[in-house]
Parts: sequence; structure tokens; C-alpha cells
Amino acid sequence: MIITIDGPAASGKSTAARLLARKLGASFLDTGAMYRAVTLAAMQAEVDMSDQDKLLGVMEKSEFQFSLRDGKMVVCINGIDVTEQIRQPQITANARYIASSPKAREKLVEMQRQFASGWQKIVTEGRDQGTVAFSDADIKFYLIADSLERARRRQAELRAKGGDQSLEQIQKAIEERDKSDENRTVGPLRPAEDAIVVDTTDLSIEEVVEKLLSCVKEKCLKKN
Repeated sequence: MIITIDGPAASGKSTAARLLARKLGASFLDTGAMYRAVTLAAMQAEVDMSDQDKLLGVMEKSEFQFSLRDGKMVVCINGIDVTEQIRQPQITANARYIASSPKAREKLVEMQRQFASGWQKIVTEGRDQGTVAFSDADIKFYLIADSLERARRRQAELRAKGGDQSLEQIQKAIEERDKSDENRTVGPLRPAEDAIVVDTTDLSIEEVVEKLLSCVKEKCLKKN
């Protein structure tokens, strides 16, 4: 069983996917961690982030390892654990170069499918999981939320880690990321035709997960 959860930044998809996977006894694939890992490797190699061939070269020369620990994805580059390091704001900001590179995205989709092939049940989240990576997924979700609410969520995350960005700065960055994701030529951010769209603006994360779980159970009953 493959369940995809797509949506814009801070729509709640990562947390929802991780919790849904736990409730279903499934594995969780955090594609954002993969993009950030490649971003970090490229930054460490000091290559031109806008050069597709250079990015691909970094990917081919680096050894990326993705595993699960307590339901969370653990990321290693060349044997070094970078799980916390890839969450730094500068990594997030530069991930757009990887996201807009057709060659890097193609390689990442391969990595995502390879990871998923090792598990019987998987919940995967990202921007193009239901449209590109797993277009034949059993169940597809697309989470949305108001940009101001998403900015509040991201600010709370950053503050918990000692960040002090203003709500206006965060909202502007989120809206710019949305525009970039929606307008790129490869794997643009959009719901799959058969995706179930869920607005999380006024829902707690527990309510979101229950809604998704209810849809999964309903779909499984119909299938059986």
C-alpha cells in the first residue's frame, strides 16, 4: 500500500504523514529530507547551485543513506548523520535549486521509489508524490492551508529551535516558495486528479490525522 500526501510548505503534511504512518503501522518517507540532504551536499561541495550537471555530479559522488528511527527519517551523507543539520534555514532556502533541477529531481524520484520498494506499507509526503513519484498510489491526499496560518506554524517551529524571524518574513518566504513550486516546469506543485483535498487551516494536527485515517479506512473497505 502506498499513500501519498502532497501540499505546499507548512500545510502540515510532514507531521500528518508521520502520525498516519504510525497509526497504520506503515513506514514514513520524508522526501523533504532527501531534497535537503542533496542541498547540503551541494553546499558542502561549494558547487554552483544553478548548474544541473554539477548538482548531478555531487549526487553521484555522495553516498546518501535514509533510514527510519522512531518513525522519523534519519539522514546520513557519506556515513555522517546530518538529520539535524539539514533543517537549518539556509538549507531550506537553497533547496529550491534542487527542486527546480529536472536532472536532480529525476534522480531523487529514483531514490524515493527505491526506498519505498523495501516496505509493504508506506506513507510518503512531498510536492509531487501523487503526480510524479507514485502516480499509481493507492490513496492520494493534498493538504492546503491559508498562508498566514502556515506562517504561524513555521514560526512556532523555528522559535522552538531558537529562531527569531518575524511572521511577515516567514509568510513572504512561504508565498514565494509556493509561487516557485507551482510554476516550475518539472513536477509542479498541484493536486493529482484523483487526490482528496483537505484544508487544514482550522484543524488541529490530531483532527487532520483522524480525517486522513477515516478516508483510508473507507477506501480500504470499498476495495475489499
